[in-house]
Amino acid sequence: MNVKTVLILLVLALATIFALVCVLLTRGRAPSPCQHRPPGQEDTDAGQSLVFADLTPEELLQVVRYLRGHLGVPLVDASRAKPSDNCIASVAVQVPAKAEVLRFLDAGGARPPREALAVLHFGNQPDPNVTEYVVGPLPTPAYHRDVTVQKYGGKVPYHRRPVTGREYVDINVLIQRELRKAPRFLAACCESDGTDLTILTTAPRGFKSGDRATWFVLFHAVTGTGYYLSPVGLEVLVEHRDLHVSRWWLRQVFYNGRYFASTRELEDAFLADSLEVVRMQKPRVDRVLGSMRPRRPPGSPGPLQYEPQGPRYSVRDNRVTYQGWSITFGMDPNSGPRLFNVRYRGERIVYELSLQEALALYGSNCPGGMSTRYLDGSFGIGRFAYELVRGLDCPYTATYVDRHYLVESETPKTNQNSLCIFEHDAALPLRRHFSDSHSSYYGGLRKNTLVIRTVSTLINYDYIWDFMFHGSGAVEVRVHATGYISSAFFHGQGTNYGNRVGPHTLGTMHLHHIHYKVDLDVDGQLNSLETQDMAYELAKDPWSLENTIERPYLRRERLEREDEAAFPLNAPMPRYLSFASPKPNKWGHPRSYRIQISSFAGEHLPVSSSMERSISWGRYQLAVTQRKEEEPTSTSIYNQNDPWTPTVAFADFIDNETITNEDLVAWISVGFLHIPHAEDVPNTVTVGNGVGFFLKPYNYFNEDPSVDSPDSVYFSGEQDAGACGANPLACLPPTAACAPHLPPFRYGGFLNL
Repeated sequence: MNVKTVLILLVLALATIFALVCVLLTRGRAPSPCQHRPPGQEDTDAGQSLVFADLTPEELLQVVRYLRGHLGVPLVDASRAKPSDNCIASVAVQVPAKAEVLRFLDAGGARPPREALAVLHFGNQPDPNVTEYVVGPLPTPAYHRDVTVQKYGGKVPYHRRPVTGREYVDINVLIQRELRKAPRFLAACCESDGTDLTILTTAPRGFKSGDRATWFVLFHAVTGTGYYLSPVGLEVLVEHRDLHVSRWWLRQVFYNGRYFASTRELEDAFLADSLEVVRMQKPRVDRVLGSMRPRRPPGSPGPLQYEPQGPRYSVRDNRVTYQGWSITFGMDPNSGPRLFNVRYRGERIVYELSLQEALALYGSNCPGGMSTRYLDGSFGIGRFAYELVRGLDCPYTATYVDRHYLVESETPKTNQNSLCIFEHDAALPLRRHFSDSHSSYYGGLRKNTLVIRTVSTLINYDYIWDFMFHGSGAVEVRVHATGYISSAFFHGQGTNYGNRVGPHTLGTMHLHHIHYKVDLDVDGQLNSLETQDMAYELAKDPWSLENTIERPYLRRERLEREDEAAFPLNAPMPRYLSFASPKPNKWGHPRSYRIQISSFAGEHLPVSSSMERSISWGRYQLAVTQRKEEEPTSTSIYNQNDPWTPTVAFADFIDNETITNEDLVAWISVGFLHIPHAEDVPNTVTVGNGVGFFLKPYNYFNEDPSVDSPDSVYFSGEQDAGACGANPLACLPPTAACAPHLPPFRYGGFLNL
């Protein structure tokens, strides 16, 4: 045997010995506590969730190209379009009819054609109007059909269109031109020549259908801070109904409690010394009211939430799965976040859960504040959901998702990382019990929740929209309000409408009302509405007939008609109200889901108001109606600028139809009255400013479904609770070494402003 052969055999022997040693050393060793474990839930969707998907940038562009080539009219890019031009105002997905979708999802039917809804402003026509087209099929459009009359019963008058960014630019040019007519007044009141003042719109814009005259409130503008707390006392009313910008004009001026016909008249009053002027210093960056710049250097980091073995949820396309949950998510540019086909343990519970509208209604002794009723859907709740700040708006390690939209432009825009998904440890037991009777044991389950979140910045306010999914089979919907309060110049009897929060700043009272659509399908589409509540009955004691006892008993009722199921805002409502299936659970009760509302809303606008019908959804804390394709939303983006003849009036949905064994929708209003106070400076805090509702299983299961959770903990007094095999909590210390590799912090939220 030669030397070469010996060496080869020796190397092979050493390799074999090394492999055997490795096997012996690792035999019986548990997998690394930091090893990533992908979620165990099997994904059987096969792309079905894409039937609800928002349009991609490529699809948006295809629709624009098609419209440009097939409408036969000149189109100007909306970012440059004048009121007298034609333009594409917006393009978004057209969700197919529910019957078509369910045939596809549940019965093996054909996938519905993918379509878009395009909104066009036709200003360059003898009869200017707003027209809506359905365009399809995507990705290669071949047809378009006008659905305006079908949806709204007639053409949408042109004056109802939302105000565009270009229109605001032209209005600001007009205001700046008019301010130059009062130079001495501006120098005296505000240390300004007008160019460093910024404007804030109000809405609606007049007193009757066809009006388009808007009050604009002027503020000192300071770079890097919210101008909303620095009013100068000057407000102007701009008439901008005419299609020709050159014919717009300034109708009225308000300053410190007085009204003037023009800025020139205001200047004359100042020069004649007949005007009481409040002389204000121009705010300094380092001393401005409402600055959010830190006042102290950073301290030690706070608690960090992370998943030791990776996320326990899975996100694929527009669908997330988590411990029995399956949720399809999306974002409408106008109305904001929405969910579809929410399933738990394979059963659909909710077909659609969507935000409909956010109303902010103000009071003030200044014209801008007293006339303001913002309907935020017309501004764009989804459009203005910007990039989330990693580690503050959502956990650092959350999953972040981009959203795309096409509004007021022919080029799609992307709000990157504008929706986040994460599992949240509430640091609270979902359930627990410590037994010190009969036997000694402890059993419990941590309250871990899947959260889908986005945040909309609507001028001064920031709304945090949360959709939460619990291990008990409950869905929680919650909104928090933060951001800057809107303020008015403090004068006269201002404290009748709020609190003074600065030298010249009145925090004006207002109410926030939020509306949701909840299309529950509880064990099928056909449901009924059942209520339960308590009362007392006086009964004789069976064991002592000379005595009586007040005994609580259960009152059950099935509501038959829509009128019975329309519960006025702030009025008493049955404490238990459920969508009930005709099918029973194991114990003979209808399988049901309960609606539980948590809200402290202000008073609704009086029904006698000329604009009340446009927000008539706010009459009710809950209204249950038959589901209809022709009633897809409770409001319209056109209601803001013509609330006197609303394009959609929710009150018309309630026409006393039967709600027994029907496909039903719950329309839910939540909100709160906000009286701003000193602690709202610089920002309103989220503490105590959150409202929402729960959808909770009520006899839907035979027991709490969380008993099957792999996170359950149980140990008895006879066991060693510190042993990992007996108690999963004892396995946690090794995972402390599993801190994730955090990605570098980046932020691009200012790119699409």
